[in-house]
Amino acid sequence: MKTLQSSLAGSWYPATETEIRRMAEEWEREAEADAAAPAAPEGAGVLVLPHAGWAYSGAVAWRAVRAVRGRRFRRAVLLAPSHRAWIENRLVAPEADAVATPLGTIPVDRDWLGRLELVAPVLRNDRVHAAEHAAQIELPLLQLALAPGFSVVPLVAGSLGEEQLAMCARALAELMDGDTLLVVSSDFTHYGEDFDYAPYGTRGDAAVRERAAAVDAEAAARIEARDADGFRAVVDRTGATICGRVPIELALRALPDAASLRLLRYATSSDADGDFSRFVCYAALAGRADWPGPPAGALGAEDRAFLLRVAREAVEHAVRTGRPLPARHFAEQAPAATRAKMGAFVTLSRKADGSLRGCIGEILPMRPLVEAVTARAADAALEDPRFDSVAPDELAGLRVEVSALTPPAPVASWRDIVLGRDGMTLEKGGRFAVFLPQVAPEQGWDLATTLAHLSRKAGLPEGAWRSGASFETFRAEVFHE
Repeated sequence: MKTLQSSLAGSWYPATETEIRRMAEEWEREAEADAAAPAAPEGAGVLVLPHAGWAYSGAVAWRAVRAVRGRRFRRAVLLAPSHRAWIENRLVAPEADAVATPLGTIPVDRDWLGRLELVAPVLRNDRVHAAEHAAQIELPLLQLALAPGFSVVPLVAGSLGEEQLAMCARALAELMDGDTLLVVSSDFTHYGEDFDYAPYGTRGDAAVRERAAAVDAEAAARIEARDADGFRAVVDRTGATICGRVPIELALRALPDAASLRLLRYATSSDADGDFSRFVCYAALAGRADWPGPPAGALGAEDRAFLLRVAREAVEHAVRTGRPLPARHFAEQAPAATRAKMGAFVTLSRKADGSLRGCIGEILPMRPLVEAVTARAADAALEDPRFDSVAPDELAGLRVEVSALTPPAPVASWRDIVLGRDGMTLEKGGRFAVFLPQVAPEQGWDLATTLAHLSRKAGLPEGAWRSGASFETFRAEVFHE
């Protein structure tokens, strides 16, 4: 198992478990003594935490973290900004299987991450995470508070275009549930000439702090109101240097309507010495989010496992014998849900790098799903014209993915296509092409780029989609080994 070690222990926070727990005990005594502090919401499942060194922001972060003390979550999804790497239109997850701090090792929830990759643009890169303090700094705080046994999904976000932001928010909203804690990492206003933000001068008196705090209060009020557009407008209007503005906005757009957030503490790095010529502001919020959970699909876990076994056996038989299994080979043992007529695609990719090795399917619901998967699995291995047939020595290195499709339906315009949710077909001048819903997320494309590639796939010029083309959309339940 590959484990990503902390690069902050001994500098940003203490190097030993004893020192870490002693520091947390001091924060807890301070919190208990603060009779005027706002009460944390009951059943908190969303946290917004600062990410400076603990000497500056740890006590602030603890006010929100303590709202989930002793809670048993299956996983924590952590959204953090990127400070050291330029990331465009992607979320970056670790390649590693686990992350480690002086308090122990936390497994990365690779299954949840795999499901996210099907509906949102995600890359995996350990170098980004090894250098990113905004994600790492929150891990020991979660270990201090949560019941043991949780996993983590750390995600670093750079810039996200409108369509990619909407795609990521929709993906989070679909995958989050009551067993999942959402943590957003962000400092608030960074004030000083070296931060390129000193609109109130650099004289360093308390009036400067008050004016910066007023901007942050306006932004925090929009967060409490779950107003993503309002939060963006405040940041744009004031120029506030809130480094986690993208993760915050992403979380706000993903939260269910009934969610609630509350500001629990606000402080700055200069509150102790009173020199406000240069300082960073910290806010801690906690809230409740009753996630609706994933929409009910036509296929249960056992149905999906059965279809993946069918696809795997069909691929291996075709590769080893050079002949496909009869489409009805698995019909008698098929669960009821897999006997419904549905379109299906089978996709083969290399485990080593995720590159495509074959993908063939049928869009229209012409036969039982189990038969479509049986037939198309063999086709993906032997008949994809873009690749040579799969060789026997490749089988162990392949991952099998199945997409079960709803019937396609026409849309009035390409503007009605929703990336990350919809598969799409384009037809023009007798030319036709199809993309599965996961294509745009996998590539990090916006809608215009997706349609340009779809046009090229149909043998048309890149701009052919803009006029005279007709479109249909469909949805897919996508699952893989």
